[in-house]
Amino acid sequence: MPNDKPRRFATQFATTCAVSALGVACLVGAVSADTRTAVRMAFVGASTDLAQRFAPEEAGARVVLGPGGADVRVAGDLMDGVALQVANLLAAHPNVRRIHLTSGGGLVEEGLALGALIAAHQLDTYVPDECASACTLAFVRGRGRYLGASGRLGFHAPYEAGLFGQAFPIDAAPERAAYRAAGLAADFTAEALAVASDDIWMPDADRLIRAGAVTEVVETDRFPDSTLDDDDSPLAARAQVLRNLPILAQAEPGAIDRIAAWYRDGYHDGRSEADALGGMRAHASAHLRGLFRRADDATVRALGHATLTAMRAAQASDDSTCEAMAGGDLVAIEEALRQAHHPVPSLAALVAQALRQATAAREPTTAADAEAARPRRHARHLAVRCGARIAALRQVLEGTGPDAAARLRALLLDDTPHAVAAVAVP
Repeated sequence: MPNDKPRRFATQFATTCAVSALGVACLVGAVSADTRTAVRMAFVGASTDLAQRFAPEEAGARVVLGPGGADVRVAGDLMDGVALQVANLLAAHPNVRRIHLTSGGGLVEEGLALGALIAAHQLDTYVPDECASACTLAFVRGRGRYLGASGRLGFHAPYEAGLFGQAFPIDAAPERAAYRAAGLAADFTAEALAVASDDIWMPDADRLIRAGAVTEVVETDRFPDSTLDDDDSPLAARAQVLRNLPILAQAEPGAIDRIAAWYRDGYHDGRSEADALGGMRAHASAHLRGLFRRADDATVRALGHATLTAMRAAQASDDSTCEAMAGGDLVAIEEALRQAHHPVPSLAALVAQALRQATAAREPTTAADAEAARPRRHARHLAVRCGARIAALRQVLEGTGPDAAARLRALLLDDTPHAVAAVAVP
């Protein structure tokens, strides 16, 4: 957490000595300890002053009002003016009750100012991903302090940045006072501020709760999605879709854009992150099944073998995932194969092959394909054990001829419950 008010010193000689080519000679040649200290302080002050004057201006956090005016989103570095932007939003929207923080840090003064606003308006704070350094000064002032299940808080001692990237430690009294005023335990505060300025400490959730830094750890279905807080453009939404579902990199570009548009619209409507990810997966799997419906029998058979391998890998640890795979969840199949490192044909390669065949066929989207875009729900309701599903798939793969190919397509690609049940072994 850099301080934006570098130390200044009145002695012109010391400053000149520190920033000139004679600075090292001054430090080495000084006899008096007081003189050495004065020159070092001059060097630190001049270096931080020049860093502030000549360093490129850093962009501050993106500050926006959340869906329905219920929250404020702050994503990025806490630089000059961020707290003022938040203050203006709060003045214009008095119904705000929560602030979402995603920041790697910034200026101490901005963190303290933002924290004061949060306390004054009695806002809850929520960290969906990461809040570190100066950001924690704001987070701990929340009335309720919520940390996402995969979120992290990072602490270290404050510093002033030098001209050449140095981190000069400074007095941590303002930070100590802010943490203690927020009710954080004294031993936790001491440990947090003892961490070197160029290091970071990210305590686990239990420690954060015991110390009073966090009120509750929440799952991704608790609050509206914050994954596009730093950039909600169509391009950013598309990038998020591919980051979460890399298998789609082999799919039709238009399908990726449609899924990204659905995801972005839901973000603006206040959909939770859990619902967003679940919906993306459902739409992606439906699109991939549509591609394989138009693929030849050999490609579908290769998909069947890949599915069987994935189901066997998941059977021991996650029976529900195994059943989802049996119902044609191609996203779950791809994830299981990737995690298990099994030497089977790459599902991405099969998707690319299916896409080439579908493109060559030039078949228009059918009513059945449109219906398939709806999330599949029947697989989780069928009372068929994973072992029985594996046996059913193995039995179909051992068959030959057109009837076996049709049964395999029904088992993996038909979205109707009766088709899956008809080929499942009881």
